Amino acid sequence: MQIPKDTSENPNMHGIGVAVLSEDRDQVAVLQHRLESTNLGRTVFSRIGFPVGPTDPILRQIQDQMAEVVFVDIDPENPQRAISAIELIHVNTSEITIFAIGEMSASSLIVAAMRAGAREFLDRSASRDALLEALTRHTTSRSKTRSSAGKAKVFTVVNAKGGSGATTVAVNTAIALQENQGKVVLVDFALIGNAALHLNVRPSFGVLDALQNLHRMDASLLDGFMSSHKGGLRLLAGPQQPYSVVPTAAELARLFDLLVSHYRYVIVDCSSRMDQTTRQLCDLSNAVLLVTQADVVSLWSAGRIQAFLEEGVGRERLRLVLNRYKKIPGFTEQDVERATNCKVLWKVPNNYQLVGPAIDKGVPVALQDNHEVSRSLISLAAMLAQASTSGEGALDLVYQHDKSDAKKNPGRLMISPLRAGQ
Repeated sequence: MQIPKDTSENPNMHGIGVAVLSEDRDQVAVLQHRLESTNLGRTVFSRIGFPVGPTDPILRQIQDQMAEVVFVDIDPENPQRAISAIELIHVNTSEITIFAIGEMSASSLIVAAMRAGAREFLDRSASRDALLEALTRHTTSRSKTRSSAGKAKVFTVVNAKGGSGATTVAVNTAIALQENQGKVVLVDFALIGNAALHLNVRPSFGVLDALQNLHRMDASLLDGFMSSHKGGLRLLAGPQQPYSVVPTAAELARLFDLLVSHYRYVIVDCSSRMDQTTRQLCDLSNAVLLVTQADVVSLWSAGRIQAFLEEGVGRERLRLVLNRYKKIPGFTEQDVERATNCKVLWKVPNNYQLVGPAIDKGVPVALQDNHEVSRSLISLAAMLAQASTSGEGALDLVYQHDKSDAKKNPGRLMISPLRAGQ
């Protein structure tokens, strides 16, 4: 299978740009080698010595080279010049993260570096893996900050158990958002991708190709790995057969950093996948929709998955979508929430006679707004689009039956889980 050609001539198109500063020439070479070995960072500037004032040309060069991170190596014999440099960089540059490199055994030095403005403190002998973890934390934090500052909202959809309808919800939410908002990408992270069948597209490339080419990825190349639906929705398709590749946290962070920078909405379909990758994807999301049905087995499974995902994303991001919903006398939303320990967000009415053939034909029901189930899914997408973010990027959602909370926060968005299915 041929890989799309990378037409960009920008040599700095991939990885995190890092400036390396040290008073030791050998240490500069060591840090550069260790950085390049992560395949996540790249050296854009290095200098033996530190800036000594706000007009020092080193500061301008760091910014001109668009460094996102600065490594400041601290000499254990004379640390004060490095500490002063950290403070100078912190005060005189914006949106640059400082990694202090020093002796972990010197607790007073760690405190001084962090107070001066360092975000991370790494041991001088730190391994490649330790450096990779620190860069991954930086990338993940940057993705969340960009998302909450007006970049793409990310919604991940997962099944409580097989066949609950996560792909149907993900595909139709993406279609509805594309129709009304534009610039939407659907990313299929299921172990076997079915989203392409729901959309009746035949992808040549997909998620695996993107992950294998992150070392040279830019917006143009990423777009080349995608398939297009006739309504303008972009699809980064899942694999057509089971695979054993497990992306690292750094790879996922890099991929999503690109996605949230070039789209308004990113919809992730995890389907019934439930592993560390799913947990990491949920951690990168503004909201996680756990699709379930209101039967005993589904709700039991939803409760276990809630406990698994909560370890990564926290309860405030996880919401239930009751699919194929039929009102059961005496069984309320509160009963569902007690059984699953998760808030109900939405109810999609049952209409398999419409949804089943729509899947078979590759014509999503969100394109047919003359049916109750279609209007429900379109309304779900509209609600997600309108929701503001709070906390660390989580969606600010208030429920109609939480009347006491609504009175305390009258300015927050009111979400009614009763709009659909009744």
